[in-house]
Amino acid sequence: MELKLIDEKGASSPVAASDALFGRDFNEGLVHQLVVAYQANARAGTRKQKERSEISKSTRKPWRQKGTGRARAGMASSPLWRGGGKIFASSPDENFTQKVNKKMYRAGMASILSQLAREDRIRVVEEFKVEAPKTKLLAQKVKAMGFDGLLVITDDLDENLVLSARNLVNVEILTVNHTNPVALVRHPNVLLTRKAMSQLEEMFK
Repeated sequence: MELKLIDEKGASSPVAASDALFGRDFNEGLVHQLVVAYQANARAGTRKQKERSEISKSTRKPWRQKGTGRARAGMASSPLWRGGGKIFASSPDENFTQKVNKKMYRAGMASILSQLAREDRIRVVEEFKVEAPKTKLLAQKVKAMGFDGLLVITDDLDENLVLSARNLVNVEILTVNHTNPVALVRHPNVLLTRKAMSQLEEMFK
């Protein structure tokens, strides 16, 4: 398997890559499960609704059981009434996590990277840095390399690079350890440093 090694001006040459990581068949079902699980595991229980026992209303029966011509009613906090409690109320301790086995996660990540390689959306560079923490410098560098939106995966997090990318909505900087399926799927192009590619091959072999 070969990927394109590019320089700062966008000129490319072939570089050898692992077939196990960049040459797999695309498993759409597994990738979907991976993305959904990653997003679900990032959710926090911030919602709170009141059950009928928490509603501040009288527990007195609104009217007598029979003879009024109206439907039977027990109390005003009934979920059937406006202003009543919720039947299955949301609570702050709600757990949204979904379990994904390590083997599934590795296979899913390899499937995404392989599809990116097939679609010619992944590139390799020797190193990716900027001289100063300036957004303009990074934007010019990304444009000169022929990219619009870009995910950069580096072996070591450079502070200048992180500070420069904060105001660019279409550029994201991640280390190998923080690479995730949502970021890989979201961005139109992925740029790997050569050391990062080696680390990914070691992690997902």
